[in-house]
Amino acid sequence: MITMQIDAPHAVLRRVERPIPRPRADQLLIAVTACGVCRTDLHIADGEVPANYPIVPGHEIVGHVLEIGREVEGFQIGQRVGVPWLGRTCGHCGYCLSGRENLCDAPEFTGATRDGGYATHVVADAHFCFALPDSFSDVAAAPLLCAGLIGWRALRLAGDGRRIGLVGFGAAAHIIAQVGIWQGREVYAFTREGDTQAQAFARSLGCCWAGPSSERPRQDLDAVIIFAPVGALVPAALKLVRKGGRVVCAGIHMSDIPAFAYADLWAERQILSVANLTREDGTSFFEVAAQSGLRTVTETFPLEQANIALDRLRTGALTGAAVLIPPRAETATGYHG
Repeated sequence: MITMQIDAPHAVLRRVERPIPRPRADQLLIAVTACGVCRTDLHIADGEVPANYPIVPGHEIVGHVLEIGREVEGFQIGQRVGVPWLGRTCGHCGYCLSGRENLCDAPEFTGATRDGGYATHVVADAHFCFALPDSFSDVAAAPLLCAGLIGWRALRLAGDGRRIGLVGFGAAAHIIAQVGIWQGREVYAFTREGDTQAQAFARSLGCCWAGPSSERPRQDLDAVIIFAPVGALVPAALKLVRKGGRVVCAGIHMSDIPAFAYADLWAERQILSVANLTREDGTSFFEVAAQSGLRTVTETFPLEQANIALDRLRTGALTGAAVLIPPRAETATGYHG
C-alpha cells in the first residue's frame, strides 16, 4: 500500500510504502477511493492536536470493503463505506453509556491516533463506518465525513433559530449552509476581510447575506457557528446574537479567546463547543444530505500532492473542499470497482 505519512509536527508528508494491513476481528479493510482534506489535518501537521507520530492523516475517507473481520456483521465485500474522525470508543465509560460517545474517556481518532485515509488502504472499526447515500460520488461524499458531520452537529447545537450566522466560509460552512437553507432558515456568511470570492460563493448557494467578519447584518442573529480557528471571533460573534442566542465553536482547535465584557454574554447568551461526533450524528446527517439535495464543491489532488492540498487549505486558496485521490490498487487487492 502507498501512504502519505507525517513523521513529526511541522514536517512535510512523505510517501511511504507499507504492507497492506489485515483487519482485526471487529474491523474492515477498505480500499480508499477518495479522502477529504480537513483543517484538523493542518492542526495535526502543526502539532496543535495530539497525534501518534508517525501518522497517516485523513478522516474523510470513502472506499470499498476488501476484507471483513470475523466478528463483523452487516457489511459485504465491495460495499462502499465512509470512515469519519471518531474511530473507536471504549463503550463502557459514563459518556458512552449515556449516549455521548463523542466525549468518550478513551477514544481513538482516525488520522491522529490511528492511521487514516491519506493512503490506498485503511483498516477501520466496523462500528464507526457508515453507508453513504448513492446520490453522492466518492469525491462528493468525502467532505461529508467531517466537514458535513461536524457542521451538522454544530447546527443542531445552535438550536432552531431562524437566523444563523456562519463564520469562516469553507468546507463545513458551504455544506451546512445548504442544509440550513433547506430547513427554511436565513443563513448569513462571514468571511475573511476582502474575500469577495468566498462571499460570492456563499450567495450562489443561497445565503441571504455575505460579508467580512468585521461587518454585521442589520438583524440580530439567533445563533452563530464559528468554523474559523480564531478565538478573537468569539467575542465578536456574541455581539451579533440576540438575547438568549448561542455562539457555537465548531473547531477542534482554536487560538485563545481574548477577554470580553460580561455585558456581551449577559441576557442568557451562550458559548458552546462541539466535540467529535456520535454515530447517530452520522446516520441522521446522511439522511438529511440525501433529502436536501445539497452538493459539495470540491477540488481534487493526486494522493502524492497531499502537501500541496494542505498548503492550499492553509492559505485559504480553496473554494469548497480538497479531496485526495489515491492511485488504483487493483493489482494488490483484486478489487476492480
